[in-house]
Formats: sequence, structure tokens, C-alpha cells
Amino acid sequence: MASGSTPSFTFQANGDETPRQVSGSGSSRRHDSESEICPATKSLARLCSRDKDERATALEKLSQEILVCLELDRAGSARLSKQTLLHLLRLSRTCPLQEVRMRATELLSVAQEEGIEVPRALASGPSAFIPAKEMLIEGLNQDILIESFLSLGRVDHLTMVMALHPTYLSCFLRTQHALFELDGPLPRDWRHYVSVMAAARHHCSYMVQQHSKAFLEAGGEESWLSGIRHAHVKLRSLHTLNKLLAHRPWLITQQHIQELVCAGAEPRWSLAELIHAVILMAHTHSLCSFVWGCGLNPEPDHIGGYAFHPLSPGHIPHSPAPEDSRQEASQSLPSAVRQTVDGAVEVEVLMKRMVELQQQQEEEECTQEEMVTRFERERSESIPTAVVRGAPPELVLCLVEEPEFRYEDFAPRGEQSPPIMRAQDYSWEDHGFSVVQRLLPDMGQFLDEEFQVVSNLTYNRMAMHEDVDTYTLRKALWNYIHCLYGIRYDDYDYGSVNVLLERSLKVFVKTMACHPEQTTARIYHAFWRHFRHSEKVHANLIVMEARQQAALLYTLRSITAYIK
Repeated sequence: MASGSTPSFTFQANGDETPRQVSGSGSSRRHDSESEICPATKSLARLCSRDKDERATALEKLSQEILVCLELDRAGSARLSKQTLLHLLRLSRTCPLQEVRMRATELLSVAQEEGIEVPRALASGPSAFIPAKEMLIEGLNQDILIESFLSLGRVDHLTMVMALHPTYLSCFLRTQHALFELDGPLPRDWRHYVSVMAAARHHCSYMVQQHSKAFLEAGGEESWLSGIRHAHVKLRSLHTLNKLLAHRPWLITQQHIQELVCAGAEPRWSLAELIHAVILMAHTHSLCSFVWGCGLNPEPDHIGGYAFHPLSPGHIPHSPAPEDSRQEASQSLPSAVRQTVDGAVEVEVLMKRMVELQQQQEEEECTQEEMVTRFERERSESIPTAVVRGAPPELVLCLVEEPEFRYEDFAPRGEQSPPIMRAQDYSWEDHGFSVVQRLLPDMGQFLDEEFQVVSNLTYNRMAMHEDVDTYTLRKALWNYIHCLYGIRYDDYDYGSVNVLLERSLKVFVKTMACHPEQTTARIYHAFWRHFRHSEKVHANLIVMEARQQAALLYTLRSITAYIK
């Protein structure tokens, strides 16, 4: 992943040594002999050289080493390892350097011709929701993908989707690097394990596998990945904070902080260690929202992303089709035209509402009582999100304690709600930022840059229209998320949310922010039907960062109270 960790190319599979995780590979020709070798480790690492000539030399050497290995394999004295084959598969699918991508494809073809059972990717692109051709373009975003490959050794699906917005991705990668690689109070393997724990809360096998691999590469104990009960007791003590941050951060109190950091706590966390862990958890929870909200496919070398069994003749790997795409494909031409017209009308209506809203706010001034009433109406609105899903894979479930603890509406109808957090009383700008900067120097700056970039990100367009001021729409999205989390801005008119965010968009946003594992293709395709996919990804970025900031605010407020 774009986790800021420079791969060591040790080819540790994502826990593939355990039978339950390899049972789905379908390989009749196993790659688990003691005679397996990884002859190409150094050459693979040198493919990330910034020197073009050195990369070319490494590519030739890689080819020679693998061809020699294929000759050895024929004699039975050695064979290509499963991890090397998966690495070649990943390079053939996602490497932004064309010469590397093509050579990896050729080497897999040669291996197959020599009788080696090679892995095949099960999807054609990074996302099950977004056509691959919209992300795999040789264009402006190519530079940042190449930089990511040269720095990190891989370009993952998360990075490829975020590359639709290069300005944000650059900022995101800096934060990731700071969180996982720069000097800090937590050891590097612990940082990734904390993220594994956080990702498991949302049943996000994509993030669990990414951080599990990084955890092992950082020297982590493999047994920890078979269940939280095997992890260090200090990490296990984060369980309560992790589940509250993920699902109901407004319940976090000074007492939760005190139990972890006070002099009598056993084990005891320092405030610096705790703030590092809190940011890792909030960061990962919000990324899970993005992964589910964009329908990210497993990586080619992830469990569920490849298969060794032969595919039927003429089979072309593909991304799962959206749930409603089959219906759209069978529509008559008049129906398809009608849907296009309807979508265009929706855009026109939204643009008209934005203009009218700006004019209305300039001409009218609501009373504070009316502003509060509109906030209360918005946060107590009933937006259904429940969708039945199959049970998460074992590699996720074994890392979750109290899996039944989930998100509940901040203000269920007819029930006593927790106290509202007024942004004027505790905000990121006036309070949270300085706490983070004090306890984890520079991290406040990285987070603040993320929040600023995503809040100000605009291309001044909407669907088919150019030169559009989208500020009011972006603000409505951000404040709606904070409203769901019980945060109120006294100077914001929450009537704007109801005017600008249609119900299908609210369903998607609330699902993604509060129950991300319930996000489906149908929910994704139901809103903004005439918008570009890049615009929907933009909305996902806003939701992700707003959710992260909301969760952090509740925890930082409790830490502030403890310090005082």
C-alpha cells in the first residue's frame, strides 16, 4: 500500500503459510518445496532505481535469473517461488513503467509455456465500481504513480484511485510516510499492527492484508496475525479505544485516556505513544471508508486477488459488474436516453439550488434558534443503511473482539442523545492541532495540510459544466458528516444540507462514513448519476477526511481534559 514503507522484497506472503488462507488458490502444482528459490530479489529491488540505465540493467538481470530458474525447475532441482510469481503478476498489472510492466507479462508467459502454473489476476482494474480505463490513462497522474513506484516499490489500487486527484495524493503520501516511517514513539511493526486492528473493525480485508504484510516486513511476530490474543498486552489494551473510535467516538471520555496513561495503568502508555496510536487508528478507519466507498478490488497478490487454477478458454479477467449494470445493459435505447436526460436534469436542478442558496443566505439571516432546529432536524433524519453481507473472512474475524459492537445513530429518535460538541468550544484549528503538535511534533502539520487540501480541492466543474463554484456543495458534505457525528457549527445553516444533498447521496455518505463495510455498487451508482467517477472519488475524499477529523476531535478533547 501507499503506507510509506519501502518494501524489503522478502516476498513474505500475506500469511499464506496458514492452510485457511491458501485453500482458495486452487493450485494443483504447489510452490512450497524446500528447493524453492527467489533468485531475483536484488533485481526486483533495483527496478525502483531512479537511474533509468540501472533499471534497464536490473530488468535484464531479472529476466536472465528467472529464465535460469525455469531451466532448473524443469530438472526438478529448484523452482520459482509463489511469492516471486505473485510479484511478477503485480508488476504486470500495476507498474506505471511500461517497460517493466511488459517484461513482467512476458516472463509470466514464458513460465507458463515452460509448464509452470502461473497466477492470474481476478480483476481487470483497481475498482469494482469505476471502469479501469478511467484510471489507467497515460496522463498527468502518471508522474505521481511513477514517483510512488520508485519510492515505495509498488503502486497499489488505493494509490491508483487517489491519483485521480494528484494534489491530494501527494499530501496523503507525505502523511502516510510520516505516520509509518519517520521517527516516532511507536516501533514500526507496532504501527502496522495498530492499523491491522483498526482495519479489522470494518471487516476491511484489503487494509488488513496491506498492513499485515508491512508488519511482517518490519519484523513483526507472525503469530500476532492469527488473533489479537497473541499480541502484546499493551496493544490489546487499545481494544476499547479502537472500537469507540471506529463506531461511536462521541462516547470517548477522559476516563478512557486516564486508564491508559495514568501512573497506575498497567501496561502504561505515554501520551506521545497514545496520540500516535490514536492517529493511526483514526487514519485507518477513515481509509477503510474510502476502500469500501470506491469498491477497491484486492491487489493482484492479495488473497482473493489471484488464482492459480486454469481459467476457461477465452476468459478475460474483469472487475465485478455493478449490481445494476446488467439491467442497464439490457435497456432499450429510449430508456437509456431517458436516463441520460434525467441525469442531466438532476445536475441542472442542483446547480440552480446552489445559486439560489447563495443568494438566499446573502439576503436572509436566520436566528440562532432556527439554526439549532435545522441542525437537530438533520442529525435525527432517518437514513437507512443496513445491508445484509456475508460473514467476513477468517483473517479479519480473528482480529476483532466484540464484533457485535457497531455504529449507532448519534441521536436515535425518542432516546436521550449524548451532548453535542460545538465546534466553537473545541475545534481542530483552535485546539486539536496544537495538542497533536505538542505530543507528536510535525504530525499536526501533516494532518492540517490534508484537511486543508481536501477542503479547498476544486476543479470548478460539475458534471458537464465548467466554471462552477462548488464551495457550498463541498461544505455541505463536510458538515453533514460532522453532523452525523454530533458536531455542530453555530454559524452554519444546516438547511443547506437538505437542499444540496439528495437522499441517494445521503444514503451513500452515511453508509460510507458509519457502516463502510455495507457499501455496495448499487448505493455508489445511485447518486450523482451524471457526474464523472473522479467527482465521486472527490466526494469520497471529503467524507474520509471529515470522518477522520471528527473522530480525532472527540479523542483529542478527552486528552486535553486529562492534561488539564
